[in-house]
Amino acid sequence: MSNKLTYLDFNEAIKKSLEIAQVTTLKEIIPISSALGRVVGSDVICKKNLPAFNNSAMDGFAIKIEDAGKILNINKVIFAGDKGDKVKPSLWDNECYKIMTGAKVPSDVDTIIPIENCTDVTDKTVRIPSDLKQGANLRLKGEEQKEGNVLFKKGEVINSSHITLLASQGLMMIEVYKEISIAVVSTGNELKEPWQNASDEEIYNCNSYALVSLLSEAKFNATYAGVIPDNLEESINFISNLKTYDVIITTGGISIGDADFVGEAFIKNGLQTAFHGVNVKPGRPIMMGKMSDTFVMCLPGNPLTAMVNMQLFAIPVLNKIQGSSYFYHDVSIGLNEEEFKTKAGRVNLVLGTLETGGFKVTRKNKYGSGMITALYESNCILVTSENTSIIEENQSIKVIKFNNKLLKEQINIFN
Repeated sequence: MSNKLTYLDFNEAIKKSLEIAQVTTLKEIIPISSALGRVVGSDVICKKNLPAFNNSAMDGFAIKIEDAGKILNINKVIFAGDKGDKVKPSLWDNECYKIMTGAKVPSDVDTIIPIENCTDVTDKTVRIPSDLKQGANLRLKGEEQKEGNVLFKKGEVINSSHITLLASQGLMMIEVYKEISIAVVSTGNELKEPWQNASDEEIYNCNSYALVSLLSEAKFNATYAGVIPDNLEESINFISNLKTYDVIITTGGISIGDADFVGEAFIKNGLQTAFHGVNVKPGRPIMMGKMSDTFVMCLPGNPLTAMVNMQLFAIPVLNKIQGSSYFYHDVSIGLNEEEFKTKAGRVNLVLGTLETGGFKVTRKNKYGSGMITALYESNCILVTSENTSIIEENQSIKVIKFNNKLLKEQINIFN
């Protein structure tokens, strides 16, 4: 009987992690001034036509199309904000209105001519060009959005364009999904906090601060909750106190085959493991599961591995839990500038830099999973297929850029 460990297929791991990720049910109503980056909690319906009335797109003259080519008398000047009798239809034959951008257009005209396209302009008359298109520069009531339309849907992430639409509707509050709570914890006796003294046999805890800042870049608020104690009973108690969080993210202590008290402590607290071990490098030991209503992500302890796997595995899961409909990674396409090798038989996560369409692998793809500066030197990740052993010069490749936008539908990121 073989004792060889088996690792879950990379795509299957991505699929499983998203399958068990449940969208938060908690929502809140907040001012639009605080809504940037939040996720829409319910469809937003148009309550006011856009535009609300027929208006001019230009400074110019409002005419009837049949008066093209004529010299017209100027009936009156209409300014933006005029209403009532000031915009009441009042044209006689051979007359037009002088009108300003955004002004309401009376119903007895159908075309706007920019002032620069007209000739012989005086305070009283204007010559209208003959080659005109009916309806030009006239913005019609409701042509952009009509009352009852869905402006945007539940699950969209709010950006400045959403804020603009909300304000145009007079909507100063919006329902959004409540921000999920995330606990980041570390493991390891050798860890010292940055404000402590570390001997030559100890290391500073950079993982937790790296992950919290990465999550902040991805618009999540995370709490650094400390280091899991190096004792089974204490770690069981420590983890039990984290069950109030929606998500727990750990680094270290999950290598397959180790005497792993971290994994055991989670299991003692009711963790249902979705998978533990993926056929990917770096990141084989990665583990995910659910502990009651809390999603648990256990990442490897090496900084580079933890950060890369956060980008690939954790960010999509967190976006789904947060209620976003757009949680798959977007990809960028480029040409590889320098040939390099990868190890066939597993998915390789390769760091590099994509600039102006050219991809350059970081350090010729020769760096350790514990390196930190390799991350600093990179801005994207190339994900190979299991049978890839070489990436050739000028080969077209697909990469995931750090902190790039997300998509609603999944894209195949393999070559």
